[in-house]
Amino acid sequence: MDTHFKYRAFISYSHSDEQWAMWLHKALETYRVPKHVVGRETEFGPVPTRFAPVFRDRDELATATNLGDTLTRALEQSAFQIVICSPKAAKSRWVNEEILTFKRLGRENRIFALIVDGEPGSSANPATADQECFPSALIYRMGADGQLTTEQGEPIAADAREGKDSKLDVKLKLLAGMLGVGLDELKQREAHRRHVRMMWLVSASLTGMAITSALAGAAWIARNEAQRERARAEAEAETARQTTRFMVDLFKVSDPSESLGNTITAREILDKGAARIETELVDQPAIQATLMDTMGKVYTSLGLYESAVSLVDQSLRKRRAIFGAEHPEVASTLDHLGEVQALKADYDKAEQNLISALAVRRKLLGNSSLEVAETLDHLAYVMTQQAEYKKAEPLIKESLQIRRAALGGKHPDVAKSLEALGLNHFNQGDLANAEPLLRLAVAMRRDLLQNKPHPDLATAIGNLGFVLIAKGDFDEAESSFVEALAMMRKVYGDNHPEIALGMNNVAYVRHAKGDYAGAESMYNDLIAMQRKLLGPNHPDLARSLNNLAFLYSDMGNDPMAMKVATESLEMTRRVFGDVHPEVARSLNAVAMFKMDVGDYAAAEPMLRDSLAINVGTLGDAHPDVADSLTLLAGCLVAGTRYDEARELAGKARKIYSATLPEDNWRAAVALGAEGAALAGLRKYSEAEVLLLRSYGVLKSDPDAMPMFVAQATKYLAELYHDWGKPEQAAKYLKLLKSS
Repeated sequence: MDTHFKYRAFISYSHSDEQWAMWLHKALETYRVPKHVVGRETEFGPVPTRFAPVFRDRDELATATNLGDTLTRALEQSAFQIVICSPKAAKSRWVNEEILTFKRLGRENRIFALIVDGEPGSSANPATADQECFPSALIYRMGADGQLTTEQGEPIAADAREGKDSKLDVKLKLLAGMLGVGLDELKQREAHRRHVRMMWLVSASLTGMAITSALAGAAWIARNEAQRERARAEAEAETARQTTRFMVDLFKVSDPSESLGNTITAREILDKGAARIETELVDQPAIQATLMDTMGKVYTSLGLYESAVSLVDQSLRKRRAIFGAEHPEVASTLDHLGEVQALKADYDKAEQNLISALAVRRKLLGNSSLEVAETLDHLAYVMTQQAEYKKAEPLIKESLQIRRAALGGKHPDVAKSLEALGLNHFNQGDLANAEPLLRLAVAMRRDLLQNKPHPDLATAIGNLGFVLIAKGDFDEAESSFVEALAMMRKVYGDNHPEIALGMNNVAYVRHAKGDYAGAESMYNDLIAMQRKLLGPNHPDLARSLNNLAFLYSDMGNDPMAMKVATESLEMTRRVFGDVHPEVARSLNAVAMFKMDVGDYAAAEPMLRDSLAINVGTLGDAHPDVADSLTLLAGCLVAGTRYDEARELAGKARKIYSATLPEDNWRAAVALGAEGAALAGLRKYSEAEVLLLRSYGVLKSDPDAMPMFVAQATKYLAELYHDWGKPEQAAKYLKLLKSS
C-alpha cells in the first residue's frame, strides 16, 4: 500500500449510522494482516502489517478550528474512502461533499461502499426514491472538469443488511479490496485463527473458570461504561463540529454576484440560518436542537425576543423527545426559554419554565450546583420584573450562598450575586443595605481584575451610580458613570452598543442635575450611534429616545418631546408587539406630553390602553399598573370626572403602599391625584391634607420628575383658590411660575 498516506482509509457516514461507523473503525484498526501477505506488492503498493490509522471525522475534527481545511487535508492524506450507505447518508450534504472532494483527488477507484440500509438504485423510480442508499456523488462518475457526469458507475460495495453479508464478511470484503489481496485468502486465514483461538479457550477454561466467574461481571460493566463514555464524547464532539460548521457557513456568500456592493445585516444572516435549521441536519435532531438553542441566544442578544422564543421552544421540544423530561440538556433549554420569555414580559410562562428547570437541576445536579444558582438568578429576575422584590430576595441569597460555597468568597459570579442582592435592596427602597453590597461588589471586581478595564466592572460601577442618584449624591453618581463609560471605551472602542448605554447613564445624571445642554448633546450623540449600530428598531434605541423626550419636556420644548416620544412608542410596538409593558410605558409617556399641552381627550384612551396592557401582563398589583392608574386619574381630574379619578387614585395608592417604600415619589403623585379629585368634589379639608403631603414628598425627592412637582404645586394653588383662600393660592402660584 502507498506509504505516503497518513491514513489507510477515510470513513464517511451520516450521524444516524454512527454505530456502524464506530464498529467499522474499530474492526479495521484492530485487524492483524496475515503475515504471509505482509509486504506483497499490489496495485496499491506493498501490503502493510496493520490497517491503521483509519480517519473517522467525528473523532479527528472535534477540536478543529478550520473544518474545511482540516477535512480536505484528511481526505488528501487517506489512501481509501469508505462510504457507509443508507437513505440518510444519501441525503446528507456533508457525505456527498466528502465523496466529491475525494473523487477530485483522482481516487475514484479507491472508494468502497458499505450498505447498511435502504436500496441501491431505487432513486431511478420516483415512487421509491426515498429508499436510495447511495449518495449521488457515489452513483455518478467524475468528469475531467471535476464535475459529476450523467454516466453511472458501479460502486464496490459490501452489504450488511439483514440476510446479506455478516459483519465478518463485510470486514473481510472491504479489507481484501483495499489491501489488494484475494477474499478467499483472508477468509481461510480468519478460519484458522478462530480454530486456534477456540483451542486455547477450551484448555484455559478448566483452570481459569474461577477467575473468570469473579471478573466477568466487573469486566462487562467496565466495558459498557467505557462504550457509553466514548459514545457520549463522540456525540459532544460531533455536536461541536456540526454547530461550528453551520455557524461558519452562515457567513459564507453562496452567490458573490448577488451580494456584491450590498450590505448584509446580522438579522438577515440569522434569519437565513434559522430557515436552514428547519431543513438541514434533519437526521441529527440533537445537533438541530443545539443550533436552535444557540441561535436563540443570538436573537436574544439582539433584542429579537419573538424569534428567540420560537427557536428555543423548538429546541426544547426536540430535546424532550430525545432525552425525556429529566435531562441536563432539557433543563438548560428550559432555563434559556424562561429567560427570554421574561425579557418578552411573558412572566407566567417564564416562571413556569424556570421552576421546571430548577426542579430538574436540583434533582439531577444537586441543590449546591452552579446550574441551580443560574436558574435561581433568572427566576429572581422574573420576580423583580413583577415588583415581587421580597420573593426575589431569598432566591438571590440562595444563589449567592451556592456560589460562595462552590467558588470561594472572591469570584466574579459571587460579585454578580452581590450586585443582584444590592439592587434588590435598592428596589425595596433599602438604600442603607443596597449601597454597601454594591460597593463590595465593585471592590471585589476591582481586586479580581486588578482594576483593569472590564465590562463587568463597568456595569458594577454603573449600578452603584444609580443608588447614589437615589441618595441625591449626583456628583459621585456622575463620577461613577463617567468612569464606567471610560472603561467601556477602553474595552470596546468608541463605537459599540455598550458605549451608547454608558453614555445614556451619563446623560441621565446630567439631566437629573439640571445640566440640560450637556444631557441633550450626549443623548443626540448616543442615539445617532445606536441608529447606526442597532438599526432602525431596537429596545435600547427606543428607551434612549424616551429618555430624550422627557428631557425635552423638562426643557419646555413640548413639540420635540411629543415627536421623540411618539417615535419611541412606534418603535417599541414594532419590537415588542402591541401587548408589552414597554409599550405601556411608552403610551404613558406620550399621554403625559399630550396632557402637558391640554389634549386630555387624546391622552385618555392611551392611558386606558396602557392600564389594560399592564394588568394583562403584570397582574393587578404591580407598580406599573399603579402608574397607569395614577396618570389616568390625573387626566380625569382635568376632565372634572372626580369620582372615577378618586377611585383610580385610591387603587394606585394601595398598590404603591404594598410594593414601594413609604413616601416614594410615585406614590406621592397618586396621593396628589386623589387630593385633586377630593378638591373637585369640594371636600377641601380632606384634599388639603393629601395635597400638602404629596407636595412635601415631591419637592424633596431628587428622583421626582419636575412635571409632577409642578402639578402638585398647581393642585394646591387651585385648591386654595376654589376654597376661597387667596393668600395661600397666591403663594403656590408664585412657586409655580418660578419653577
